[in-house]
Amino acid sequence: MTLTPAPEPVVPRPGPEIRPTAAGPRPPESPHGPDAGPGPDTGRDAGPGPLLRRAVCEAALTGLLLFLIVTAVRWLVGPDPGAAAARPAVLGAVVGTLLALFMMSPPGRCSGGHLNPAVTLALWRLGVFPGREVVPYAVAQSAGSVFGVWCAALVWGPVTGRPPVRHASVRADPAWGDAAILAAEAGALAGSTLMLAVLLASPGGRRVLPYAVGLTTALVIGVLGPLSGGSANPARQFGPALLAGDTGRLWVYVLGPAVGALLGAWLAGRTGLRRPAR
Repeated sequence: MTLTPAPEPVVPRPGPEIRPTAAGPRPPESPHGPDAGPGPDTGRDAGPGPLLRRAVCEAALTGLLLFLIVTAVRWLVGPDPGAAAARPAVLGAVVGTLLALFMMSPPGRCSGGHLNPAVTLALWRLGVFPGREVVPYAVAQSAGSVFGVWCAALVWGPVTGRPPVRHASVRADPAWGDAAILAAEAGALAGSTLMLAVLLASPGGRRVLPYAVGLTTALVIGVLGPLSGGSANPARQFGPALLAGDTGRLWVYVLGPAVGALLGAWLAGRTGLRRPAR
C-alpha cells in the first residue's frame, strides 16, 4: 500500500522492439514512478484510469471523512463537561482509524488515499508523485471537504452549525497566537513527511504505511487538539471553517501544513531519503 496512485494503462506505441536479456524483458516504467505497483491485470482495462477518476476518488474520500468527522464531533460534544478532556483522544482515534481504512479501500488504492493537500505536496517534493497533479488533487480534496461538511449539516440539522459544534471547525487555545499555531501545524507535517520518506523507501515500510499514518494522525489530534487545534490538514479545516464563517485563521491552517510538507521534504533530501522531485 502506498500513497502514490497505481499506474495508468500503458498504451503501446510504435518503436524499437524490446529485446530480452538474461534477466528477461524490461517492463515499461510507470508514469508515476518506478515504485508504483502494476495494475490488476495486463488487459486494456489495467490501471486506475485517467486523472479525473483519481481526483474524484480523492474528493469522495475527503468528503466522507469530513462528514464522519462532523458526525463524531456532533455526538462527542455532549452535555457532560467532565468528558471534555477525553474528546481529542477519542476523535483522534476515530479519524486515525478512518484514514487507515480509507487508504486501504479500493478508491484509496486508486488515488493513493492522500486526503490532505499538504500530503500531496509532500509526496511531490519527495519525488513519488507527479507535480502536474498536485493542484487537481488539492482542488478535489478541498471540494470534497466542503461537500462533506454540507452533507453533515443536511443530515444532522442546524445543531451542527451552532456552538459548540460549529461544523467541527478547529480552534486553538486562546493563549496560542498565529505564529505558535503555524509552527505547530508545520512541525506536525514536517514530522509526517519524514515518516513518509522513511516508509516509502522500503517494501516493508509501504505495507505498514496506512497504519502508521492513522496512528500519527491520532497522536497529532490527541496532543495538539487542545492546543493548536490539531488540524495538520488544510482540507480538514477548509470546509468546516468556510461553512462556520470561521475563516479568520484559516490561512494559518492552510499555510502551516504546506510549509511543514516542504520543510520535511527538504530535510529528507538533506538526509538522503528524498528522490528527485518531478
